[in-house]
Amino acid sequence: MNRWLPLALLLCSSPAWAHSPLSGDAGLPVWLAALLLFVLWALYLSGCRRVAPGGVSLTLFHVTLLITALTLFGPLDDLAETSASAHMVQHMLMMVVIAPLAVLARPLPQYQAAFGGSRHLLRPLLRGARFPMAMALLHALMVWGWHVPVLYRWALHNEWVHVLEHACFLISAGLFWWAVLRSSLRGTPAALVALLFTLMQTGFLGALLTFSDRSFYGDARSVSDQQLAGLLMWVMGGLPYLAASAWCGRRWWQRVGRRTTGASGQ
Repeated sequence: MNRWLPLALLLCSSPAWAHSPLSGDAGLPVWLAALLLFVLWALYLSGCRRVAPGGVSLTLFHVTLLITALTLFGPLDDLAETSASAHMVQHMLMMVVIAPLAVLARPLPQYQAAFGGSRHLLRPLLRGARFPMAMALLHALMVWGWHVPVLYRWALHNEWVHVLEHACFLISAGLFWWAVLRSSLRGTPAALVALLFTLMQTGFLGALLTFSDRSFYGDARSVSDQQLAGLLMWVMGGLPYLAASAWCGRRWWQRVGRRTTGASGQ
């Protein structure tokens, strides 16, 4: 398990990556973000000593944190300062790759074990995740809010705001995917509606960027690059929501079938 840690730190320490914590020009916010990621990783490993995860879950969690480190501190973050399409790729990695993979890795038992079995720190979040549509609305607020031109440019020029933006995407997306992928049988229809809503609102934002004939984020960013960013969000970004809808629908159908079979057998 621990062999992943040196690899992640090595990847993040490359001097060619401007926002790597060890690159030499990273500010305090980047260092704190890297420290938080390291603490999350360490806590998970500590919890694994008490609650052993399955082999797939363990591997998936390590892969997820490696992708997170590459996304936040790799060359993509540097490119995102000047390219709207690179910025969009970074955002989509957070919202439709990292967040659902983290949920599928099921790390909660390990974190609970690391904190001595206490659920008090996570209880408010878990209660909110019972309501898929509420989490979808919260996530939509984060997505649209941080794409408002004023906030978008503010995040580019202020490291503290930049880290806050990424935290908003990761946390809101994590809650959304938790509510959807971990929904109960009764909550599956609401999860499907939440997925459809998210697919539509992100697609609409992508379409706005794609069909605009002017740059929303300043003359330094070309219209063609912004249109590419919109296409990425509209087309490629929609595929995970469609896949999740199919997965949730199949799981719901199987649960209903088992319940019906059990009832008829009685």
